[in-house]
Amino acid sequence: MGNNITQGRRLIEMDQPLTLAFLPYRRHTRALAKSAHANRKEIMLHAPMANTRRLSLGPGGLEAGMGEHGITGTLRRALKAIPHVKGVNNHMGSLLTQQLAPMRWIMSELDRYPLYFVDSRTIASSVAADAARDRRIPHLSRDVFLDHKTTTEYVDAQFQKLIATARRNGTAIAIGHPHKVTVDYLEKHLPELDQQGIAVATVSSLWAMRHDNRRMFVEGEKQAVAPALAKKDE
Repeated sequence: MGNNITQGRRLIEMDQPLTLAFLPYRRHTRALAKSAHANRKEIMLHAPMANTRRLSLGPGGLEAGMGEHGITGTLRRALKAIPHVKGVNNHMGSLLTQQLAPMRWIMSELDRYPLYFVDSRTIASSVAADAARDRRIPHLSRDVFLDHKTTTEYVDAQFQKLIATARRNGTAIAIGHPHKVTVDYLEKHLPELDQQGIAVATVSSLWAMRHDNRRMFVEGEKQAVAPALAKKDE
């Protein structure tokens, strides 16, 4: 989220309690995040992380070569640039999430705040969840990607896989992107889930379901993420 205002607004206006992940410093990130929060959506930082294909990360990107100070400082500024942020997941990251030291630096920074981490699992050998567990960061991992291919047929097949996974395990996490085909599909099919006995939940609510309705954090035990009009990293 953050680049496309039209699809962003459509997702925000959906009735279901979606969790929306925002790239830092994009043109519409701050306005859409504020609107999403007002419409009862949960907000994450979609943190760009180094990938094996060497695709550009854009502003706020995290790479191992930045070192601990560079990674934690860049992450801290990105968090402050996302209004109402409750958690973090990785954008790309097929390279960085395989490297334990950088993931430990990231979790060390997240440990300062009342934030959770969702491993997007862009590669099967990710150690992100392990690093989060070691630091006792509340964490979850993606089960299904909805739109690796941007066709209605593919999104539908993945959505059915999501439902099957949720029925089998009790809960499931899907990640999609603000592509028109994905938003069109969700707009049509999310309202049908109630009739199938399936509820949509935010990441925080889903985590609570998996942990006997325990709260993630004791009030006051962590410092709040102080909002700031952060500038793009050069």
